[in-house]
Amino acid sequence: MNQPSKNSSSGQSSDSGAGSGNGAGASHRTGRAPAGLPAITVDARAVEARAARFTRRSIKNEAKRAALAAAMSMVDLTTLEGMDTPGKVERLCRKALQPGLDPRLPRVAAVCVYPTFVAHARQVLEGSDVRVAAVATAFPSGQSFLDVRLDETRRTVDAGAHEIDMVIDRGAFLAGDHARVFDEIAATKEACGAAHLKVILETGELSTYDNVRTASDLAMRAGADFIKTSTGKIAPASTMPVCLVMAEAIRDHYRATGVQVGLKAAGGIRTSKQAWHYLVLIKETLGDAWLTPDWFRIGASSLVNDLLLQWERLDTGRYQSAVYFSND
Repeated sequence: MNQPSKNSSSGQSSDSGAGSGNGAGASHRTGRAPAGLPAITVDARAVEARAARFTRRSIKNEAKRAALAAAMSMVDLTTLEGMDTPGKVERLCRKALQPGLDPRLPRVAAVCVYPTFVAHARQVLEGSDVRVAAVATAFPSGQSFLDVRLDETRRTVDAGAHEIDMVIDRGAFLAGDHARVFDEIAATKEACGAAHLKVILETGELSTYDNVRTASDLAMRAGADFIKTSTGKIAPASTMPVCLVMAEAIRDHYRATGVQVGLKAAGGIRTSKQAWHYLVLIKETLGDAWLTPDWFRIGASSLVNDLLLQWERLDTGRYQSAVYFSND
């Protein structure tokens, strides 16, 4: 396995609170993490400067098709709307199985739906390698009784979900009750059984990079198979600096424990160019071992159509009209 990059934008600190001037928004003072979890102070300027450099990387024409295919294969094709129907979920699954007409196009990694649509998605995707992911634990707020959240997780897995995307209690985290957040993640992991657990940090509500780093470390220690940026329901959602902080946490966790954890960037990634930037970030921070659907995902809906537009342009030299691609 390729070893993660040695570049870093964070350092350890004895202060268990979030650093001032760290990331957008007001700082939140956080309590002590569970025993053995070091407090980290993130250099905000360094992380933002390094993240900006990833966006200036260019991809040569001969490498673009491989980059488009890689991005397509890592998509969690998502519909999480109050007006979702079995028909919409079925169309989404058909698109996941065959994003476009070109046989060189890979399938997406997974579809992500609400728990009530899991069984229907499993039926449509039967016999394929496209996985079914579902949000649970009172998504998107996480504000419900723990026994209700755990029961929802178990029932969703019983319905056929391969992967569970849970949300942490951001209120508890920001109040400094890290032990409670840790215990709830661990309990959800147990409720998942054989299903993989993605832990959504909702970084747009964590306010500082220090908090993002602490939440990332906390989730991995508690048993997360993936850490995920956002629900996609608030702004900002996924950003390059936040993903860099999370990727560096994953790298450091791997070095310390030998345990590989995945990363899912979700929310606001709509163009092929943005997807390429994230692939560069993953490659340069974590290495080629993470550049697979097993370890990196992009949660998106409209991104697939832009990947298809760019794919067609490589063949024809011009863009097709968006009307030739489905909106589901």
